[in-house]
Parts: sequence; C-alpha cells; structure tokens
Amino acid sequence: MSRPLHRGATGIRISGNSNDLWDSQMKDKTEKEDMDRNRSSDQSYLALKFPFRVLYPDNNSPSKHVNCENGFASDPFSVGSPRSRHKLTLLLLKLSLAVIVVLALTGSFWWTISISTLSRGQILHTYRVLQEQLVSDLWDIGELSLGSSRLHELEFCSQESEIYVPCFNASENLALGYSDGSENDRHCGQSSRQSCTVLPPVNYRIPLHWPTGRDIIWVANVRLTAQEVLSSGSLTKRMMMLDEEQISFRSVSPMFDSVEDYSHQIAEMIGLRNESNFVQAGVRTILDIGCGYGSFGAHLFSKQLLTMCIANYEPSGSQVQLTLERGLPAMIGSFTSNQLPYPSLSFDMLHCARCGVDWDQKGGIFLIEADRVLKPGGYFVWTSPLTNARNKENQKSWNFVRDFAENLCWEMLSQQDETVLWKKTSKKSCYGSRKPGAGPPTCSKAHDVESPYYRPLQRCIAGTQSPRWIPIQERTTWPSRSRLNKRELTLYGLHPADFREDAENWKTTLTNYWSVLSPIIFSDHPKRPGEEDPSPPYNMARNVLDMNAHFGGFNSALLEAGKSVWVMNVVPTGGPNYLPLILDRGFVGALHDW
Repeated sequence: MSRPLHRGATGIRISGNSNDLWDSQMKDKTEKEDMDRNRSSDQSYLALKFPFRVLYPDNNSPSKHVNCENGFASDPFSVGSPRSRHKLTLLLLKLSLAVIVVLALTGSFWWTISISTLSRGQILHTYRVLQEQLVSDLWDIGELSLGSSRLHELEFCSQESEIYVPCFNASENLALGYSDGSENDRHCGQSSRQSCTVLPPVNYRIPLHWPTGRDIIWVANVRLTAQEVLSSGSLTKRMMMLDEEQISFRSVSPMFDSVEDYSHQIAEMIGLRNESNFVQAGVRTILDIGCGYGSFGAHLFSKQLLTMCIANYEPSGSQVQLTLERGLPAMIGSFTSNQLPYPSLSFDMLHCARCGVDWDQKGGIFLIEADRVLKPGGYFVWTSPLTNARNKENQKSWNFVRDFAENLCWEMLSQQDETVLWKKTSKKSCYGSRKPGAGPPTCSKAHDVESPYYRPLQRCIAGTQSPRWIPIQERTTWPSRSRLNKRELTLYGLHPADFREDAENWKTTLTNYWSVLSPIIFSDHPKRPGEEDPSPPYNMARNVLDMNAHFGGFNSALLEAGKSVWVMNVVPTGGPNYLPLILDRGFVGALHDW
C-alpha cells in the first residue's frame, strides 16, 4: 500500500513509520547545522572583504532588492550597494582626517621638543647668518642701483702710492704746522683719503711659506736700500744680509751678540734660567718699541711669546713693512704726542733696544705712557748706550730716567752692560707711599680712560682705577690664559654661556674656512728646488686681520686647531670694546675707526 507524502512549511517529509520520522528529523538537524556553519563562514568572509568591496565593488554582485534563492530580498545595507559605499567612504575619510590631525599634533609636539633642546648658540648662529646675508644682499642691490657711476673708483693709484699709509704724511703735516717730531705722528684729514686701488710693488713675489719666510724675504716686496741697512743704528736692523733678490736675516752679527744670547741675558736678569721660562713667569705678550726688523720677536715666537712691533712711519726702509713681510706682528705707532691705541694694562713686557725714544724728554711723559700699557708686575727692558754714559750730558739723561722710573714705582732688578731691567709694582699702595710731590700723580676716575684712541699723552699714572689690575704673576699662564674662567669673565661683564657659544661658533666657521682656503693657499706658495711639499700648518696663511674681533674667538679657534698664524684683532671704536679682554687672553690687537 502506497504511503502518501505530505510536505509541510519546512519541507520535511512525514512518514507513517516512526523510524522514518526519526531519520527525517536527524537529516533536518544536520542540514540546519550545515546552514549555520555556512552562514557563519559567509559572515567572516564578508567581514574581511567588507572594506575592500567599498573601494573595489564586484560588478557581478546582485543589485539592490534582488531576490535570493530563499525568496527574501537582499540587505539594503549590503557592501555592494551605492548607499553603503557612500556611507563607508565618508566614514573612512573621517577616520583618515582624524589620523592626520593626530599625526600633525604629534609632529608639532616633537618639533617643539627638538627646538627647545637645540643649543641657543645654533639658533643665534642661524639668525646671525640670515642677518649677514640680508645685509650682503642689500649692499649688492645698492651697488647695482648705482650702475656705472661707481666705475671710476676702480682706478689704480700712481706708483708713488706704494708707500701710502692713511693719516701718515710727513710733508703734509709739516705744511699744516706740525713740528718737533709730531709731523711723523698720526693726523687724519680729508686730504689723507684716496679713492683708488693701491698697486703692489713692481715685480712683487709671493712670500715664502712659514717658517722659511721668517728668515728670507724678497727684495722686490719691500722698499729698502743697502745704504739704509748700513746706516741703521738699530740692534736688530744690522742682523741681516742683502743680495740681489733676497734679504736674509741672521741671528748672529759681527757687531752684536746673537738675539738668542740677548734674550737669554734678559731672562737671567729677571731670575729665570733662560727665555723658555718667560711663560712660567707670567710673560706672554711683549711690546717691542722701535723693533728694527723684528728679529727679537722672531726668536721669541718659538718660545710661545707674542711680540708686537711698533715703529714710526718711514717712507723707505720701514721697520713695520719688513717685519710684516717676515710674517710677524707689527703696526705703526710712536711715542710723540698721542697715546697708543691700546688699553691700559695691556702688555706683560715692554722692550726698547736703541729704539730711538728719548725717554728723558718732555718731563718723562713717554715713560708715563709706557707705564700705562704695562701690566702690574710687568717688565720694562731698555738697552741703550746712555746706561753706561761717560759724559755729563748722557749721565744727566740716564739719572733722570732712573729716578723717574723709581717715582713710577718701578723696581730696578738688574743692569748688565747697556741693558737695564725694571719691574712695575704689583701693589697700588706704592703710589700713596711716595714722598709728596715725587713723581706724577695717579689719574682720577674721570681721566683714567681704559681704552683711549689716539688721545693726547697724559701726565698722570693710569690704570689704577681698573678692575683689571691683576699682577702677571697671579694670572693663569699661557696657554690656559686664553680660556678665561667665570670669575675673570665677570671683569668684562660677560656670561660664560655667551663666551662658550662664541668659541663653538668660531670652531665650526674655521673648519668651513680652512676647507675652502687650503687648496688655494697651497697652490700659491712656491717651493725651493728639491723641497718637498710642506705639511700643514706650514703651507697655510701666516697672518690674519680680523676686522671685528669681538671676543677674539677666531684667534682662539685658529690656535686650538694648531694653525701657525697670528691674528691682528681689530676692535671698531663704534662698537662694544672687548680689546682689554682680547689682550688679557694673550692675543694682540688694536682699536680702529674703520
């Protein structure tokens, strides 16, 4: 008998047999579990595929409201629909915008931290570079705006201008009424200016590299005749040989002891073993008055001593020109009518070997100026035939100098042959303990100008009001002397951070300078036949003019880098005056009005 089939809503077949019913139920249960697993798998698959289908929709997917196999419509928010893609795109854009904002805030935060941790020196250095570039650009714009109207300034001066020095013109000064030696002094006027380019001497040759150039120079580079050499009375001028092309300087002369023996004698007079101990005695900088051709300073340079030569202006046979040509510090200066362009208490030693200064003239005013630039505890060395005078006139001059030096509170340490050595007092109380009316008075605070600029000579003892009154024996010896400590910096109103910042900036700048200059300078320096290429620093520049020295940081960076150079540290009169600091560091320099 056939059994009728009955299908219900669920599509389950109902059988009259109980076993069939159980089988049918088990089959339905199994099918339901399979459908649940498939649905779960589909949901996982959609969860992974969901973000990609927004950007890359499946073109084959059913459209909105398409019926599925089970008769139900598809979900209106399915990933394939345009509405869902639009909403999800907006959602992703919002999320992206939020991420960008977070990253921007984070980057700004870290940038702020990095700026705050940068050294102030780097920031200020960058700002200073931008300022300098701005000034340079403005200057270039101004030059371009002038056009051809400035071309006439590029004319060359006549050959007579080879010896031209601004503000030094003896014939012009005589016409203006200057006399008694003041015609050779510095007098600036409108007629002293020239608006042309000064040519180098005819047949000028590049100097030999240091240290060879210290002892041998080219005749064509200087104005000097054989007669001027033979007629010279200077001790160091005679220590040279002249031939057709070169001038050779020797340390031994048939008429005088060698410079080495002479400097050794001075050291013994101080109480030292030899000149190598000058540094230990507090001596670093020496003012060599009427220096001849700089042989004294040339010898002492190897002993870590820096000698500044000063001499009168000379149109021919110039001591300053030949000394500079040898690669040694020198500048025009005289004890005539004006004070020297150095601060009070500037040098550790003053040296005068037949220098031509009449110390007994004008009531001893030249000795007062020498005392002004000499540091407390410093030494004054004078070599002259007057010290062993036999005639009454010379004896009178010598007695005046000796007595006046005593009234200046100078102690005569020793006298040997023609050389006399004094030591300046290190105690201010000495001036008050003198007999009434003995010697010049000390300057009042109003007249005790620390850094005069070619001011008329004064008749009072200067420097006693200065906080820099520190005996050389109590100062830090060279080379530590160049690195001033916190207590010393307070004397100049400086903060240690500013001082360190300046030093670090110049170290970086020097590295950049030297990398550019090295190949240029090396290619310009000639060699003698058979000579090998000189190793640094002997193939580098010998002297540098720092037109705005500030703290002397460029000078210090050159020395710390082992460069065999000396720097003329110029401090403009129109800016902050750090020349006392520069000289106290053991460097040389001068005030100048550019």
